[in-house]
Amino acid sequence: MKKLLPYSLATAAILLFNSCATNPVTGKRDINFVSEDQEVAMGMQADPQIVAQYGLVENPTLQRFIQEKGQQMAAVSHRPNLKYEFKIVDSPILNAFAVPGGYVYFTRGIMAHFNSEAQFAGVLGHEIGHITARHSAQQQSKSTLAQVLLMGGMIASPTLAQYGDVLSQGAGLMFLKFGRDDERQSDELGVEYSTKIGYDASHMADFFQTLQRQGQQSGQQELPGFLSTHPNPGDRYNTVHQLAAQWKQKTNATNLKEGRDSYLRMIDGLIYGEDPKQGFVENSVFYHPDLKFQFPIPTGWQYQNTPQQVQMAPQDGKALMFLRLAQGTSLEAAAQKMLQDNQLQAVESRQVTVNGLPALAVVAQQAAQQQQQQQTQQQAEPIQALSYFIQYGGNIYNITGVTTASAFNTYFPTFSGTAQNFRQLTDPEKLNRKPEVVRIKTVRTPGTLSQVLQSFNVPSKRFEEMAILNGMQLSDRIAANTLIKVVEK
Repeated sequence: MKKLLPYSLATAAILLFNSCATNPVTGKRDINFVSEDQEVAMGMQADPQIVAQYGLVENPTLQRFIQEKGQQMAAVSHRPNLKYEFKIVDSPILNAFAVPGGYVYFTRGIMAHFNSEAQFAGVLGHEIGHITARHSAQQQSKSTLAQVLLMGGMIASPTLAQYGDVLSQGAGLMFLKFGRDDERQSDELGVEYSTKIGYDASHMADFFQTLQRQGQQSGQQELPGFLSTHPNPGDRYNTVHQLAAQWKQKTNATNLKEGRDSYLRMIDGLIYGEDPKQGFVENSVFYHPDLKFQFPIPTGWQYQNTPQQVQMAPQDGKALMFLRLAQGTSLEAAAQKMLQDNQLQAVESRQVTVNGLPALAVVAQQAAQQQQQQQTQQQAEPIQALSYFIQYGGNIYNITGVTTASAFNTYFPTFSGTAQNFRQLTDPEKLNRKPEVVRIKTVRTPGTLSQVLQSFNVPSKRFEEMAILNGMQLSDRIAANTLIKVVEK
């Protein structure tokens, strides 16, 4: 291996000097290797992939709402020159995220958990703040700087994720974790921006408690957690209340809006939780009513379902399985395309049937060239995979299990068992499963939230879930004519 010549300190100093830019929010000089044009390019690259990965919520009213409020807020932000895009993606997970260049995404899961326009506006301002303060761009710059100062350090080892993740590096930007200082700054900007467009930002603080309670209850996420690196929720709650009061005084604002009832009426009928038509898991079996197939999820494995694929993995991350539509007009062509795209070479291939369906089973390993490259760079051991290509319903489905070569025999029965139990879905109850939706009810008789939920025939086992959804405690007194959320089919 050729010896890498280290960068001189002078070179690093020149890079630092030439890469400082004025932060639009603070007015101070920041280290930034990413220009504004590059930020915009990152966002433009990521956006279609994120939309393809999660899909958009088919609700014109809500999509119009987030665009209108987002554009109002962008106009009073520190970077009004950017071309902003605001979208609600079709995921049940409670989250919001932004990528460089002006792209902001809310999940339908977080939209269901807001209890006012003011809560929504505060979080919207928070996400815009990540863009205006260039937090994503700074994260990229810190990574670049680290590589310079480490003088040509090791390249990160490839992981199993490269075979399961359909997003490119551009879409991967959404997984950047921000430090607590960045999060505090975005909270401040969320308060500032939402106050400037007429909302009472103190309600943003209330939503942090909903986030904390929901996270504690579920513990599972498909998208990066909104609270993963955020300040202590109790401190954050108090700080945001103080900031809201300060900005109200600074702007001489009167009659700041909460917009509780208007928001609740707007989300009436929003799909809550998993949408069965996109597939759902029950008793460790994945069912897809629209495509009419089912297959088992390995016991104890976690899963992620998106419009493009289903991914499964054990908690230790030592293996990965995915199901996705294969490309090709025949089983052989589909297998060849998959192997080529993932730099794998077949070591064994045979025609089989899977519950009466024509299929091709392929054992593959990393191509020799890729193995040699890993060895040269002292990276992880080679990858081995078992792939089934199954013809059914006019499609070819690819179920692939991937792990290291040394662990392949250990995971082979799991990979094989999942693929060989792919079958047609015929159960009418599963085929006709309807989604749960948020329904807005008017309280007729005052009482505690627990009593109100009981009056609407909510099962007692879901009382706490509904309390979190409403941003309330079960012991809270609810007045007559108050609107609350319940979940129904």
